[in-house]
Parts: sequence; structure tokens; C-alpha cells
Amino acid sequence: MSSKRVESRRAPGPRLAADRRHALLSGFRNARVLVVGDVMLDQFIWGRVTRISPEAPVPVVEFERESFMPGGAANVARNLTALGARAEIFGAVGRDHTASVLSELLQGEHVGCKGLLPVRGRLTSNKTRIVAGQQQVTRLDRESRGELSSDDVGRLLRRIDARLPAADAVIVGDYGKGVVTQALLNGLRERCRAQGKWLSLDPKPVHELGIRDMSLITPNRKEAFELAGLIDNTRTPDPLADPQLLKVAEKLLAELSPALLLITLGELGMFLCQSGHAPFHIPTVAREVFDVSGAGDTVIGTFTLAVAAGASPVEAAILSNHAAGVVVGKFGTATVTPEELEASFETE
Repeated sequence: MSSKRVESRRAPGPRLAADRRHALLSGFRNARVLVVGDVMLDQFIWGRVTRISPEAPVPVVEFERESFMPGGAANVARNLTALGARAEIFGAVGRDHTASVLSELLQGEHVGCKGLLPVRGRLTSNKTRIVAGQQQVTRLDRESRGELSSDDVGRLLRRIDARLPAADAVIVGDYGKGVVTQALLNGLRERCRAQGKWLSLDPKPVHELGIRDMSLITPNRKEAFELAGLIDNTRTPDPLADPQLLKVAEKLLAELSPALLLITLGELGMFLCQSGHAPFHIPTVAREVFDVSGAGDTVIGTFTLAVAAGASPVEAAILSNHAAGVVVGKFGTATVTPEELEASFETE
């Protein structure tokens, strides 16, 4: 996290008519989405630096306050409820105090937590950031990264089975902490296909999984190139004129067969791709960027929710692009409300 304010390029982008926008935002309230994956607790210790330690050349941070936020897949879930949807979280936690704090926070944000599976010997992921002023000084991670056992995967799938029939969509948040195994992903894919449910995935290339035939995958540019096995050594301000990006999109569509591929491009916006259709570029709408933490969670959550509410792929991309533009203007893992999302269109 950084206090640096970065002005983003603003360019004319696709519009979404007000009446259509209002209809989709109203539809958010009727949607139910299951979120499956690695849950985390983001802890922030805030203070100020007035001196350097006499013990080592490091700053001494004087404690002022402490705050906690759900992170990882849990942040996806809270983004959904902030937009008015019903969301339930499924993942693995330890039998520890961190799990209790995380569950309490999620319930306070109206996220169903009966899908959080306590696993003996596992630590609930906890990322502690020490922040002086608005500058992150260091981060301490306490977590388990081992894959869930086949028994625990089976237990988690049984909990999902009880809730899937009433859901509109499923989002998988893979952060490489061991919850999203191939067995879990295969089980979700089979169940969603059999029941006609939308299945979104934010992939992590370092975690090699078979991810074919998803409804939506949302890699950022770096992840997209890694998934395609290509080197990113050139880029242009216009993604539609970027031959390497076009090649990556074509390769991922051919090899992974997602219904939709949404590549997030930071300050250049988003790149929506679908087999048989020309790529669609959505320029960024962010006015200023304070912190990109969790922006990908907002994108996949808003896009999936919009589809569940009846949006076309382009409409869903426009809404998620605006949602991301709101959250990057906030510190930490953040959410966006329907009112903030609506206001972002009024300032175009």
C-alpha cells in the first residue's frame, strides 16, 4: 500500500443508459452468489514514525490504532453484499482466534459463514500490515499453504451441495493457499455444469490447475501472459493495437475455452474477449489511485453479480470497471455500494 496518488488516464468509454443501469442495480438485490476459496484476515496496525531504532537501521512505529478487514475470497463475498446481493463463503479456516474475528466481521457484513470449514492443524490466513502515516512499512504473514486433504475437499463440496441449487452463480477465489485444489475445482465445474450455474474464476498461474471450460476467468495482464506461456516485452497505450495482448487472448480462448475472458489492465482498463467476437476494450474510469489492493476481487464480484442480474458481457464489464474505479480510490481492501457505483457514472 502506498500513499502516492497516481492520476489515471481517462478516455471516452462505452456508456450504459441510466434506465438499464438502474434495472441491473435493482437486480443485484435478488441475486445469490456462492464464493469458494482462500479466505484471509487483513490486519492493519497504524502508527507514526518519529525515530530510527538504536538496535538496527529500521523505523520505530509508535502504535496508534488497529483495524481488520476480510481478505482474499472473503473480500469477494463482502463486495457482493455491499452491492446488495446475498453471498455465502466457503473455505477452510483454523481452529483459532483469527477465524473467529474473520467470521464476526463477515457476519457483520451479512455474508453467510456456514461454509467455513474448521480444519485441525491449519492456520487461518492472517496478513498483518504495519502502516506509518499512509505508507506500509512491512507485512507479516501467518498462514498454512498445504492443500486440503481429499476428505476435507469432500466435506467442503457437501456443504456447497446444500446451497448450490438456490444460487445463481459461483465465484472461485484462488490465492494459492491450498483450498482450491484440482479435486475441488473439478467438483465445482461438474456441479455447475449439471445445474446450469455460472462459474467464475480468478486464476493464479503459479498454482497450476486445469481451468478449462469456466464461464469467466479474470486474469490481470501479467497473469494472462503467464497462463499463455508468453513473454510480455512490449505494450501499447491502445490494447486493441497490441499484437502480443491479442495473441495472448486468442491463445487463452483456444486452450482454456472460457465463455468469457476478462483481462484487467490496470490504468488501461479492461479487455473483454469471447470466441467468435471482436475483443472489446473498456478504458479505465479511475480518477485517482490510492491502493489497488483487492481491486480484482471487486471486478470478479461485480461482473458475476451483473451477469446474475441479467447483464450482457459488455454491460457487466462496464459495471465492474466502474466499481474498480471506485475501490482503487480507497485505502486497503475496499468495497463499493450501489450509490457509489451510480455516482461514478454521473461524473463521466
